Amino acid sequence: MSSPSHAPIYLGIQSLNGERVGLLCYAFRCNAAPIKGRPADEHRIQIRYGSERTWFDRDHPLGRDVAGVDTTIVVGVHLERELLVGLDPIRYDPLPMGISIEFKEVDLQAVEESGWHVWERENRRGRRRESRTDEGLETLVGFSPERLLRYVGFEQRASSLGLDPPLRYMAAEAAAADPISGGGHERHYLTQQFDLSSDEILNLIARRARLSIALRGGVAEHHLQRALDRDPMVAAVTQIDRDGEPDLAVELQDGRKIRVECKNVSPKPDPQGRPRVEVQKTRSQRDNPAGRFYRPEQFDVVAACLYARTERWEFRYKATRNMPRHVRYPERLAVMHSVDETWAERLEEALNAED
Repeated sequence: MSSPSHAPIYLGIQSLNGERVGLLCYAFRCNAAPIKGRPADEHRIQIRYGSERTWFDRDHPLGRDVAGVDTTIVVGVHLERELLVGLDPIRYDPLPMGISIEFKEVDLQAVEESGWHVWERENRRGRRRESRTDEGLETLVGFSPERLLRYVGFEQRASSLGLDPPLRYMAAEAAAADPISGGGHERHYLTQQFDLSSDEILNLIARRARLSIALRGGVAEHHLQRALDRDPMVAAVTQIDRDGEPDLAVELQDGRKIRVECKNVSPKPDPQGRPRVEVQKTRSQRDNPAGRFYRPEQFDVVAACLYARTERWEFRYKATRNMPRHVRYPERLAVMHSVDETWAERLEEALNAED
């Protein structure tokens, strides 16, 4: 173990069955409720190292093992409740010093009841920083200390694949019932999770430059292409791997050419129990407050991948001309959309739907 006065803390752990694990651990203190000026049931993690004057004079990248042997984790340590809360290292690299991550008493109670609990929190743009996720939501995993190795096993897989928040949520829920271990079980878990063979996963990553760092919804796009290839009304499907453009170019049998944007739905439904999907860009433009929101003409159809809700690689489609507009910027698409009965099961049905 390294000195606790330096970050990250290096931990070498040996389990009862002899398994050895190396950790690069970024640990932050949780503040217990009540917190002055905040709701009575709110707890928080504070991302703080060193003096405040050092927070903004440089970036604070996470340390990683380039050989992939040791695992990097970012956790909040709740001393009063003897629990830990895991954050997504991909979304917290570099560390956004000086921020707080709030969560509720009900989530801690859920962790205490089962020893493992997964939930979402909104990840909004702040005064100094953009949102860290495309979806506007991030996944948190609360766990008891005796489940640390389970969390490390989960994090090894989630980080190595660069899972986006919806897929990270599903993987964390699966880990609650799956005592993840090394060796061949890892390959079986991933092929079952994605419904792809090992070779297909590797080939997918190799073909897509962006996926060499993180999948970022690439698995959903791949399944969408396969679904459209099977559609008898579709003549051809081409992936578009260029920033700022839709995910797929589709040509229908009648000659129409359609641009399709693929989005993963959130694991959490809307208040009516329907899947919900967020449609906005990762980054906004400093001189254009509307720049993060899509214009309807940037693509023709949104394909919502329902895997995070149904555990099946299925999609619902809606033409952008029929999608609600942003309240403040009526020339742009709204951010959150409920995937209701107005979303079609087939691409052509969405295109032919009336306004």
